[in-house]
Amino acid sequence: MGVSLVKIPLFLLSLIIFGIFEHALAGTTRHYHFEIRHQNVTRLCHTKSMVTVNGQFPGPRIVAREGDRLLIKVTNHVSNNITIHWHGIRQLQSGWADGPAYVTQCPIQRGQSYVYNYTIVGQRGTLWWHAHISWLRSTLYGPLIILPKLNAQYPFAKPHKEVPIVFGEWWNADPEAVITQALQTGGGPNVSDAYTINGLPGPLYNCSDKDTFKLKVKPGKIYLLRLINAALNDELFFSIANHTLTVVEADAVYVKPFATNTILITPGQTTNVLLKTKSHYPNATFLMTARPYATGLGTFDNTTVAGILQYKTPPNTHHSAASLKNLPLLKPILPALNDTSFATKFNNKLRSLASAQFPANVPQKVDTHFFFTVGLGTTPCPQNQTCQGPTNATKFAASVNNVSFIQPTTALLQTHFFGQSNGVYTADFPAKPLIPFNYTGTPPNNTMVSNGTKVVVLPFNTSVELVMQDTSILGAESHPLHLHGFNFFAVGQGFGNFDPNKDPANFNLLDPIERNTVGVPSGGWVAIRFLADNPGVWFMHCHLEVHTSWGLKMAWVVLDGKLPNQKLFPPPADLPKC
Repeated sequence: MGVSLVKIPLFLLSLIIFGIFEHALAGTTRHYHFEIRHQNVTRLCHTKSMVTVNGQFPGPRIVAREGDRLLIKVTNHVSNNITIHWHGIRQLQSGWADGPAYVTQCPIQRGQSYVYNYTIVGQRGTLWWHAHISWLRSTLYGPLIILPKLNAQYPFAKPHKEVPIVFGEWWNADPEAVITQALQTGGGPNVSDAYTINGLPGPLYNCSDKDTFKLKVKPGKIYLLRLINAALNDELFFSIANHTLTVVEADAVYVKPFATNTILITPGQTTNVLLKTKSHYPNATFLMTARPYATGLGTFDNTTVAGILQYKTPPNTHHSAASLKNLPLLKPILPALNDTSFATKFNNKLRSLASAQFPANVPQKVDTHFFFTVGLGTTPCPQNQTCQGPTNATKFAASVNNVSFIQPTTALLQTHFFGQSNGVYTADFPAKPLIPFNYTGTPPNNTMVSNGTKVVVLPFNTSVELVMQDTSILGAESHPLHLHGFNFFAVGQGFGNFDPNKDPANFNLLDPIERNTVGVPSGGWVAIRFLADNPGVWFMHCHLEVHTSWGLKMAWVVLDGKLPNQKLFPPPADLPKC
C-alpha cells in the first residue's frame, strides 16, 4: 500500500507555521481542577482527616510558561470556607483572582465553585499556591512553576533535572482548632509536631522512617532544586551534608549566583539553587535537613526535618540493599537557632541579576514615603474572662503602625470597585506612627493596639518607599512581610532604629534584590521600593500565620490609571458572594 502525501500549498504551510509560531508567542491556556475534599493521611503513626486539594498532601503541582493563561476551577466539598492565593503572581488587572479572603473575594462556600482566571505576564521561576483563609494553608499548598518562554534559556547552566522541595509542617492536632483556641484564650498557639519535605517528616522523628523524602542523583550532574517554605510560622535554615548550593533565583527573580552551604528561607519565600553532584560515586549517603531560625520569645517547633540525598550506584557494581544501608550517613551542620548574624550575611548576598536582559528597574525617584512599625502588642481580655496573653488581663495582638487589622465581613475589592466602601473600610491608615517611640529600645508602658479596617490609597503609578521597622514590644522578632500584587526592591536594611537622615545614603539603587516577601530583621528595619502600577486592593501581611491572625496586616488600594490597560477589569460572573 503506497503512502499518499497530502500536498499543502506553500503559502498555506507558511500560514500554518506562522500560526504555530504566533500561538507559541501568545501563550497557552492551561486548565486545572482543584476539588477541595477531606482525605485521611498518616504521619508519625497518627492518622487524621485533613482538607486537601484532590486528596493530595501536599497539593498538586501547577506548571505553566511565562505568557500562559491559567484557568483553575476550585470546587469546595468541605464545610470550611476556602480561598486560594497564587503567591507571587502579579495579577495585573486581575485582582479578582488574587485570593485573600475578604480582601479580593468572599470565600468559596461548601458546594460552590470559582474559576481563578489570570495570565502570567513577565514572570518566570518558582512560586507557589496556598489557601488564604484562617490556617487552612497548613494542608492546602503546592508548587506553581513557571517555565521560561519556549526556547528562552536560563541565565545559568541547564540543569539535568528540576526538583521541587517544599517545606511544610505536620500537625497531629487540627490547625483550625489550634488557632481558634489561641484566639479565644489570647495566648500563643500550640506548635506543630514536625516539619516536612514534600509532605514527609523524615527519619529524625519517631515512627517516620518510611516517610522520608529521597532525592536520587547521578554523579557529575547539575540539579535545580526549587525550594519553597510553606511552613506556617517558622523561617528555616536548609543544608545538604558535604554539598555546596548555588543560589540563582529568589521569589521567581534571577539573582547574581553565589555559593553557600546553608539557605535561609522565610515562610512565603522561594529560592532556586543549583546542586552540582560529586564527579564520582561517593561511598556515602547525605542528609538534607531544615530547622527553624527563631528570634522571638514565643514557643516554636524546635525539631529537624531530614531527607536523603542518595547517589545512584554506578552500573556493573553490585550493591545489596544491606550494603547501601551500611554506607556512612553524613549530616550537615546548621547555624544556631537564633543566628541573626548568619541571616544578615545571607540576605546581604542576595542581589538582582540586573543584566540587560533581566534589568532591575528600581524606582529612582520616590513620590510617597511611608514608615511602618511591625510587631506585637496587647488587647484587653474580655470582662469575666482570664486570658493567657502577656498577663491574665491581656491577649496577644499584632499590628502595623499600631493598627491591628480587623477583617471585614465583605470583600474590600468589591466595595472599592463599586464605590461602596462606606462602613467597610476607611482610607486613613497612618503613613507613620501616630506616637513615635524608641522602637527597638525599652518598650513603652502602654502596649495596647488600636483596631480598624484601614487602607492606604495610592494613585496609579505612584512610586513608593516603605521602611518597615521591627519593635521590641514583647520581644524583637524577624517578620517576613509579603506584599500581594507587586514585586518590590529591598534597597536597605539595618539594626536598631531607622535614621531617615543617615540610612538612605547607604541604599542600594543599582542591583537590590527584587522579591515579594522580605524578612524585617529582628530588632531592625528594611526599606523597600515599588511602583504602584497594578490597580486593585492589595493585601500586605506578616507571613508568620500567628501574627496575621493577631492583626499584623493591612491593605493598599491602587486606583485605576487613565488608559484601558491601567484599569481593573469588572468582577467575573462566578465571583463568590459573602
